[in-house]
Amino acid sequence: MPETYRVRIEKERLVFSAAHFITYNGDVCEPLHGHNYHVAAEVSGPLDENHYVVDFIALRDELQGIVDALDHRMLLPTEHGTIRVTPGEREVEVVHGDRRWVFPRTDCVLLPVANTTAELLARHIGALLRVRLQSRLGWAPQRLQVAVDECDGQWGVCELLSDPPSTTGDEAPVQAL
Repeated sequence: MPETYRVRIEKERLVFSAAHFITYNGDVCEPLHGHNYHVAAEVSGPLDENHYVVDFIALRDELQGIVDALDHRMLLPTEHGTIRVTPGEREVEVVHGDRRWVFPRTDCVLLPVANTTAELLARHIGALLRVRLQSRLGWAPQRLQVAVDECDGQWGVCELLSDPPSTTGDEAPVQAL
């Protein structure tokens, strides 16, 4: 009988508070506001020689490092079609239509996303987590799911899949997002 294994990490301390705004209904820009985001991650795959999918400590620590870097920051999308983000040495200027914001550079996280939605935040966090796990453990999960809750029950979820290792014993490359 085939078996599938997965581990999930969802801890009270995997939370970050951040400000953002998104566009919706085409190009309507909502007001600047913040959330207390909660993050969870799930890794699926075969059991290793220790009989676990992934070391919980490695998963927890790498995810915590990503979450900590987002905490108490302004999240800005650098790939948005109509929100222009211009980083300077000390400030970041953001323009959308006739609206303009200027933030201290150190308070901002410039994200390679089209919009700072929970779904794209989950994808961004997942991509960073895959790279960090690859670096720390020497392999990336075959399946990684990251969920971001922006408002007590409103989850954006992204599942990242990689190709299984080849039968020749070569490791599958980490896919960039």
